[in-house]
Amino acid sequence: MYKSKCELQKNLGKVVKDLRQEKSINQMSNEIELSKSIWSELEKGKKDIRLSTFWRIAEAFEIKPSALLALVESKLGKDFSFLEDTSTFIK
Repeated sequence: MYKSKCELQKNLGKVVKDLRQEKSINQMSNEIELSKSIWSELEKGKKDIRLSTFWRIAEAFEIKPSALLALVESKLGKDFSFLEDTSTFIK
């Protein structure tokens, strides 16, 4: 599960960094009242954020949270899972 969590954080960070393109970390962190250090850790894939923070980030980019999640999902690929072996659940 740790590997999956790291992969999720890394890909969220990539998406957020790509979306931020023309704004500085200072601008974005001020817009959503998130510290620059947390924003930086997020972009580096080192920060596991809360759902409320995820929502505020989506709003800062003027997209729906579901659209932000879809961007992250597309980076992760269709086989991404937190469950080690899902075959034991399929009967």
